[in-house]
Amino acid sequence: MKPELRRIFFSLSVLLWAGALLYFYGSGRLIHYLISDFRPIALFGGLGLAVLGTFNLLTARQTASCGHDHGEGDDHDHEGGDMNPIVSLLLMVAPVALSMVWTSDDFSQTTLARKGLYDGGPSATESKFFATMLPPLTLEEIEKGHRRTADGYLEFNLMELFFATGDRELQGLLNGLEIETEGRIVEEKVNNPNGTRMRLYRVFMTCCAADSRAIPVILEFGKEPPLLPDNGWIKVAGKMTFPEENGTLQAVIEVARATVAEAPQEDKFLRN
Repeated sequence: MKPELRRIFFSLSVLLWAGALLYFYGSGRLIHYLISDFRPIALFGGLGLAVLGTFNLLTARQTASCGHDHGEGDDHDHEGGDMNPIVSLLLMVAPVALSMVWTSDDFSQTTLARKGLYDGGPSATESKFFATMLPPLTLEEIEKGHRRTADGYLEFNLMELFFATGDRELQGLLNGLEIETEGRIVEEKVNNPNGTRMRLYRVFMTCCAADSRAIPVILEFGKEPPLLPDNGWIKVAGKMTFPEENGTLQAVIEVARATVAEAPQEDKFLRN
């Protein structure tokens, strides 16, 4: 293949990658893959690739010196390669295009299980790290830092409730407290002999989807749970408890009410 055509194909592949990055940023789909601090990198990366690809495309037909003299009969091609440029283009573009079309921007239940949906509470190291992020707590401080609903429940995010299983001080303050929280609801597969439990979770990302993990708590309805959308968002209120089950401390909410909730813009613990 002529060098000019090869340059055009490679320029188009760069432009397609630029288009993918800019599309994810502009459409809002990027919120499912990167936290806010890293999204400008995707934007600037897409813009940089667009400039590079456009420049290479516009100059694809220009010839330039290779930087050294060729001997007589030495017409070697510095731009040649073992792979056909069209095949290279397909290998670079097809996986990205197919993933953009097929992905649901969400985790399957199997993936969530691998990311800790049905694990026990946090490790001692995780709990200690989380505890260092908080000042010494009292019930009065907790009440000051959390809004109270119209029917008297204190609003908490799931991260606080989950990490409380590894913090004795926080457990003592939260145990028996009437709280409200929100998240996605799925069936309980670990310890549910009477069919009265479900599990509430949210996905937490440190930087990107690759390092994300599910943060769960158990919902105890005391009877057959109401019909709620599988993996749908709900707002739940009830009494917070920390029973030990099978040698592991669990965060369990004894549910007083559970209602369908609007999904937040981002799958994180605190709304904007």
